[in-house]
Amino acid sequence: MTSEPRAVSHTASDAHPDRQDELPYRRRQQALLRDFGTATLQTRDFRQILQHAAELSARGLGCSYAKVLEYLPDEQRLIVRAGIGWPAGTVDHVTLGADIESPAGFAYQTGQSVISNHLQEETRFRTPKLLAEHGIKRAINVLIRRGGEGDAPFGVLEADSHNSGQFDDADADFLAGFAGLLGIAIERQHADAKLQEALDHEALLTREMSHRVKNSLTSVVGLLRVQARGAESVDVRNALENAAMRVASIAEVHDHLWRGSKVGFVDLSDFVSHLCQNLQSSAPEHTLRCHSEAIVISADKAIPLGLLVNELVTNAIKYAYVDGPGVITVDARAVDGHLRVEISDEGAGLPDGFDINQPRKSLGFRVINGLVRQLMGELKISKNIPRGALFRIKLPLDPA
Repeated sequence: MTSEPRAVSHTASDAHPDRQDELPYRRRQQALLRDFGTATLQTRDFRQILQHAAELSARGLGCSYAKVLEYLPDEQRLIVRAGIGWPAGTVDHVTLGADIESPAGFAYQTGQSVISNHLQEETRFRTPKLLAEHGIKRAINVLIRRGGEGDAPFGVLEADSHNSGQFDDADADFLAGFAGLLGIAIERQHADAKLQEALDHEALLTREMSHRVKNSLTSVVGLLRVQARGAESVDVRNALENAAMRVASIAEVHDHLWRGSKVGFVDLSDFVSHLCQNLQSSAPEHTLRCHSEAIVISADKAIPLGLLVNELVTNAIKYAYVDGPGVITVDARAVDGHLRVEISDEGAGLPDGFDINQPRKSLGFRVINGLVRQLMGELKISKNIPRGALFRIKLPLDPA
């Protein structure tokens, strides 16, 4: 092997003897660099960025071929990750040597741009098999550095032509500009991937926490119901059953939190359906009709709302139908940027002049008022049509 410098320089005047006007050519290259820089800011698709770099760099140099090569440390080779002009099966399969005896390998190992204008006569490097098979006569290889400090280079950006001619230093600078932008985009992708990994891990921990809370609350529900069955006093038994149902409502929220597709949020339709199933099992003689639109709400709203529905349905079960079974309806829907939840029955109705805000001994109504305030909502009570009571809760929806 010769010891002469590996990177060859050519002046603009002798680089393109057939080029009549150098300025439009360079302006076109600058425009392509600008377009690529803009495009990389508008997409997070890693493969699309690599492919776009290959296509635009080939266009800027008037080449039919270009490729992005990634360095594989374990194999100490460069693999084609994107390209233009190459046959199917090249990307992600064909590799090239990364040692200093190959043009791409020399660019990677030294960081110098490599211009080879006569590959058939090249004495500095061996001609890679891929280039020889496609009749490539000249090539430029430039290093793709990452944007972060201390990171190993990503690989090499290479432009190839099967036409005779001359690449010059300005062409190498143009390709190096592309490689620089590409390196920044790759580093951003790397940072995004690390951030997403951290977010995924946090989401996993959050789901695991919700799952454990749900299991713990389910155990508390079981203990309360065991105590209720053993209580001699009817009042104590009812109090324990009510407490068990309230805890079960909170457990239902946490069950949906760890199963849901969006961490910290629940699908109200699914949640209301399961909540009503649990309430129905506690009062099989009554009929619960439940409907909710598919609305996503945060856990901060789902927990007090679940408790609120539990209290109002439980009150209807206890007091609306004194002579026998009846129908209780739960309906939730979005109206004018708010969530409207209605719980109604067709029973005896509330006494004339009933005011829920009046002081009373009932824990249930005190809980209802407290939950409405927690939700920053409004509660209106009216007669149902044709008979019974209607409780309507209005609260702000979470931002989309």
